[in-house]
Amino acid sequence: MTPTLAPRLFQRVVVKLGTGILTTAEGAVNRARISALAASVARVRASGVQVAVVSSGAIGLGMQRLGFARRPTDLPTLQSCAAVGQSILTQTWQECMDPHGLTVAQMLLTRDDLRGRERHLAVRASMDRLLALGVVPVINENDSVSTQEIRFGDNDVLSALVASLTKADFLFVLSTVPGLLDPATGEVVRRVERITPALEAMATGTTSTTSVGGMVTKLEAARIANSSGCGVLIGSGEDPRLLERLADDPPAGTVFLPGGENLSARKRWLAFFDRPAGWIEVDAGAEEALRARGCSLLARGIAAVGGPFAAGALVDLRGADGTTFARGVSSYSSDELEASRRQTTEELRAHFPDRRHPEAIHRDSLVLLGGGDDAGREAVALGRAVS
Repeated sequence: MTPTLAPRLFQRVVVKLGTGILTTAEGAVNRARISALAASVARVRASGVQVAVVSSGAIGLGMQRLGFARRPTDLPTLQSCAAVGQSILTQTWQECMDPHGLTVAQMLLTRDDLRGRERHLAVRASMDRLLALGVVPVINENDSVSTQEIRFGDNDVLSALVASLTKADFLFVLSTVPGLLDPATGEVVRRVERITPALEAMATGTTSTTSVGGMVTKLEAARIANSSGCGVLIGSGEDPRLLERLADDPPAGTVFLPGGENLSARKRWLAFFDRPAGWIEVDAGAEEALRARGCSLLARGIAAVGGPFAAGALVDLRGADGTTFARGVSSYSSDELEASRRQTTEELRAHFPDRRHPEAIHRDSLVLLGGGDDAGREAVALGRAVS
């Protein structure tokens, strides 16, 4: 059955807004645009739908205030622009929400805030409570202190992670483009049921002096959100009422329909939120058992180990050709696996009698990538975005 969208059933949405939408050509705050978007958010909130906003613009606003005509290339200057611009951005959002009686909450995140399980759950609990209180979280990367987040596609991917984290029903990715354009016709692709290589070929990067990303990272965001059971619309934020026009036929942008499988919260965390600490290469028999039969990884199927990593670390699983096809939490360190690879389960139990699971990676702590039963290529896309 073809998946469909039912806006009337939405309880929670995430709205990502690009720098080009929130600032003028000179880099100043586009207050009129933000006011119009705030009014649209207020109308959506009044219909009973919770809204979280992932807002770019801090670096661009800081550049304008500090007198930079082009995006700086050195990290300390980028961080300085972010620190200056973030307060301007949050203040502007609150002032534009004030006429509608809405309160905003600034949430600045880095990848590390979402990687570790405890902090991941703490962020989710905080967002859930803010939304339940009727607050509109305004989320951005904590670029003023981060050393790895100021780069290609961060807020596109961040918005998808927020949608996955909060179990949002829909993600709006709004920028200055009307959607994914088919270069052969120049027309917007209106509905996408599956992101194919042909579709990926339509994506291009950006040449903006203030923004990062482009359609490539928007497709990555759509993959991640769709795998979490969340629909996505890529469209133009120049239309402030686009949030309220999802039921239009044809849609006002490109709609990506969610896949049939909605990953559990733990599987989403394994696939999307953490960075692998190493890798395990498995033989053909083990790969077939993992892919086709849903088995756990046993030591006898391990051909090689790349580390170092500790027991409990997230690792990639590779086939004999070097292609990553799965990701999971190792029950053993890289040194332990190197010493015990090719051993039987009985031999492994004898060497490690205190381990709860004799498996190298238990099936409950493993997610398949690249067309398997779980996340597909979405986690591979995220790996490209955050590595």
